[in-house]
Amino acid sequence: MITLIATDMDGTLLNEHQEISEANKQAILDAQQQGIEVVVATGRSYEEARYVIEEAGITCEIVCANGAEVRNKQGEIIYQAGIESAKAKEIAAVLNETGIYFEIYTDRGTYTENYEMGVELIVDIFTTANPNVSEEQVRQTARERFEKGHIKLVDDYGVLFEGDSELVYKFLVFSFEENQLAEANEKLRELSGIAISSSGKENIEVNSIEAQKGVALEKLLKDKGLSPENSMAMGDNLNDLSMMKVVGRPVAMGNALDQIKEFCPFITATNKEDGVAKAIQEAIKLPAK
Repeated sequence: MITLIATDMDGTLLNEHQEISEANKQAILDAQQQGIEVVVATGRSYEEARYVIEEAGITCEIVCANGAEVRNKQGEIIYQAGIESAKAKEIAAVLNETGIYFEIYTDRGTYTENYEMGVELIVDIFTTANPNVSEEQVRQTARERFEKGHIKLVDDYGVLFEGDSELVYKFLVFSFEENQLAEANEKLRELSGIAISSSGKENIEVNSIEAQKGVALEKLLKDKGLSPENSMAMGDNLNDLSMMKVVGRPVAMGNALDQIKEFCPFITATNKEDGVAKAIQEAIKLPAK
């Protein structure tokens, strides 16, 4: 019997309009009514994730920034795993050396030094998850992300590393140039104490080694006294793999990367076809072990 369900957001819980469909919403509410815990695990910041989840009328725990932060149902922080200031400076130096664009997620917000590149990054993440949606529609959604205050523009990232005013959660790195992205990836992998993943074909995500969706999910399961074997996780991209390795029922979306599908014994429909709802409905019917 499944006692906890974890779901990614972009390319998984969200459809091509960046919304939680009525079918997905109802399946989550049905699961919660049966006493099953539901957790949303995303690379997004809390503010970016919260407004979409609340809009759908769903209340649940949220694993944010790939596991760097966990919020309870009341929105309170119950777990943080940031990157130490010295290590953050080291990561920033490596990225600046390659001349690649990046954003920084902290416990106070998400920051960019370049508005237009910030829009392009979100366009990439959205189109990776929804390749058939028009660029105009995706670009408008990306601009709304800035307009709603989810991304803050700064002149210099250096101010974020001064003192202990902000805890760095994640670096989101982006480039259309394959060679530049590969160079950044190679140099980052020479650093210790970090976890490197991806949520789009042209990006890299850098967190503390303790900030992974799988690590955060393990902590939640332990706190709740629930068995990983009786848990399910759904996703479509590489930053979902760590939580899929934790649970007894890993489910790949129909639109997931081949690497994710190869790992998961269960594959559901795409995010455009309410794959999350279908996977939840199937899981709810499983007999108790």
